[in-house]
Amino acid sequence: MTKVETMSISEKLDIAIAAIELKKNGDFEGADRLLKTAPLPPHLAKVMKEKMGLDVLLNSGWNLSEAEAEFGSEWLTK
Repeated sequence: MTKVETMSISEKLDIAIAAIELKKNGDFEGADRLLKTAPLPPHLAKVMKEKMGLDVLLNSGWNLSEAEAEFGSEWLTK
């Protein structure tokens, strides 16, 4: 399968830098929420689904757009 990115590397880097700043200011929860707006790499989403279960994955708050783009829109129900 071809790797599909729904967010540029630059956008992901901007999110990571902003999250670091939040952590420096003591806002660890805000940093975690912000980091989850970047797409979870598809291979990690797949492992999370297999090892932790669909409910945990869906309730984790992670952006799953790249996994959906790579595996198809039905990947969560398969």
